[in-house]
Amino acid sequence: MIGLGYLGAVHAASMAKLGHDVVGVDVDASKVEALAAGKSPFFEPGLEDLLTEVGETGRLSVTTDMADVAGARVHFVCVGTPQSADGYAADLTYVDAAVSELAKHLGPDDLVVGKSTVPVGTAARLADVVAGAQPGAILAWNPEFLREGFAVKDTLHPDRIVYGVPDGERGERAAALLDEVYATPLSEGIPRIVTDYPTAELVKVAANSFLATKISFINAMAELCEVAGGDVTQLADAIGHDARIGRRFLNAGLGFGGGCLPKDIRAFMARAGELGAGDAVEFLADVDDINNRRRARMVDLATEVLGGSVEGARIAVLGAAFKPDSDDIRDSPALDVAARLGQLGARVTVTDPEAIENARRRQPQLHYEQDVEDALRDADAVLVLTEWRQFRELDPVRAGELVARRTVLDGRNALDREAWTAAGWTYRALGRR
Repeated sequence: MIGLGYLGAVHAASMAKLGHDVVGVDVDASKVEALAAGKSPFFEPGLEDLLTEVGETGRLSVTTDMADVAGARVHFVCVGTPQSADGYAADLTYVDAAVSELAKHLGPDDLVVGKSTVPVGTAARLADVVAGAQPGAILAWNPEFLREGFAVKDTLHPDRIVYGVPDGERGERAAALLDEVYATPLSEGIPRIVTDYPTAELVKVAANSFLATKISFINAMAELCEVAGGDVTQLADAIGHDARIGRRFLNAGLGFGGGCLPKDIRAFMARAGELGAGDAVEFLADVDDINNRRRARMVDLATEVLGGSVEGARIAVLGAAFKPDSDDIRDSPALDVAARLGQLGARVTVTDPEAIENARRRQPQLHYEQDVEDALRDADAVLVLTEWRQFRELDPVRAGELVARRTVLDGRNALDREAWTAAGWTYRALGRR
């Protein structure tokens, strides 16, 4: 397993759980040290329990030395592909470096498997690198579909498995070896799709683009509901009963963030433009714009409920991670809103069950409290921006005893509006009257 970040660490532990002997490699010594001790370097429900379980079997080892992969049959490349610093395109520096270094240690029957999310055309290029270093080795592409907060489950019990392989006998050998790797989930009847490199690469970005589009669609409806006097949650319920649409991912609110959807749709647009097909995905620019507007709208709403200015106001922000059950603050809408309010002169206190230290490193100028009640104390407005269970289940009566003003802005439409208004709160939410 080359790369022990969010994807690689979960995949390494899961493959060991499935009975394989796994060697994980990463250049970050502190990450390797934590995993060697059975500790996850990030928060993901169930991962530390899994690390403890597989640690007792001896099937998982971790190292900083790429030479330790020699003798392995299958090599998964799980490194990051962040957005480039100077544009929308994906930065493939880490993927290229990982494959180039791995190529020095390949055997003639080895299989290199890309799991990183890459622009279409990358696999074919890397297949040449692999073949140039070791003519008998084969490259396959096996995109991941993990949801943060459910990554262990999604790896051990995926909803589909996709292989992108070369044509002919080499592709058959690659697929057969991947069937061995995934024998347990395949025995559960998990759908298996064997295709070519380009299709396998496009599957992940197409899936993320569709989900991002669905989220931005309902947030566009929220904008219309606000000006027309409608209720976006009832609208979502009504259209969600249509089986062709479905209710999932129709939760209007602050929009999406994290390390996947935002950068993946931008990289998709960039690559489509390079291929001369930019018009086909031009709509994704609107998806991105709608998503980013939600953050500005939340700042505007906070300004509105605080009488036209947030300067000097005490604001409690509940949530720093981009989603619940994660400590990931990459492109977090919650943390972005908190920072914007701070820049406007508000005295912002942020709380989050898991993401405070990551948030503090990113936005050190904000104030942080681990305890929710400490964050609420004397607040002029409370903003619920990440829908952690702890926040959804807050007692509005008790919360009302702590704040200076009973004003709550529900950025995720996650609270029981009737319960909060019954407790004397002024309740506002995106897309609702």
